Amino acid sequence: MPRSPKTTRLAVSLFATPSPLHEELFYTVVRAGHLIGGADHHIQREHYPGHEIILCLRGTGFVTIGGRRHSVRAGQVVWVNCHRPHEHGAEPGDPWELYWIRIGGPRLDRIGETLGVAEAPVFVGFDSTAAAALFQEIFALLRGQRADAPALVHAALARLIALAFTSRQQHTPAEPQSPAVLHRAIEQMKLFYFQKHRVAGLATLCGMSESHFTRLFRAAFGTTPIDWLRRERISQAKRRLAETRDAIKEIAAQVGYGDHYFFSKDFKQLVGVPPSEYRRREAARVGT
Repeated sequence: MPRSPKTTRLAVSLFATPSPLHEELFYTVVRAGHLIGGADHHIQREHYPGHEIILCLRGTGFVTIGGRRHSVRAGQVVWVNCHRPHEHGAEPGDPWELYWIRIGGPRLDRIGETLGVAEAPVFVGFDSTAAAALFQEIFALLRGQRADAPALVHAALARLIALAFTSRQQHTPAEPQSPAVLHRAIEQMKLFYFQKHRVAGLATLCGMSESHFTRLFRAAFGTTPIDWLRRERISQAKRRLAETRDAIKEIAAQVGYGDHYFFSKDFKQLVGVPPSEYRRREAARVGT
């Protein structure tokens, strides 16, 4: 039978104040708890610091983002970017019970954008058993006095974020974003990375318009097709630098760069060191 308590209560309520160093380096938790919702549970804000991740344990609730209302059921996870207007609460006839954390950290806005939480804040098919264990681990760390707690909280949040990416890739309610629909383009770039490729041609291989192809590609891989190709070329160059004695100019041409000066600049930008230094370090690693 659905529960219908009238009053919300907090079974667990935790607070934390991370140091500036930890806020710079780690994902952090500033507030967390276990809430048993009543018919009165309702939160509405124009903006608030951080991001909230909610795991619905039982019952039902809702979240409204950008004027769109989304239902939430037991086993589902909600991600709310609190910097934007948002609203969430229990459904009065069967109020939810939930774990929740408010998190901060580097690039969370970008992660939320990549996951599409503004359009789809509710994650379908989330591994709720693993998520519950991670919430409980974080609660225990916030209660404790361990010196390494900030790093361990970061690691737990990273695993939770990884589960969000897995859920989004496997259970996309809109158009398919699996690499399978992009297979022909990926195969073409992997086999012929040294050739020139245009997005329009790659899209045609997959039977899509250029804009549709680019959107699906970015959703699946987090980058554009041309940037993906660029990184594939640099990966091929790394192998040649480590395994052959070919001149850097020759390697640049082998992986599709017409200008070896541009290749060296691109390599350093992506790898952090010039090709010659990368080769020297790899040679030292294997003792050659």
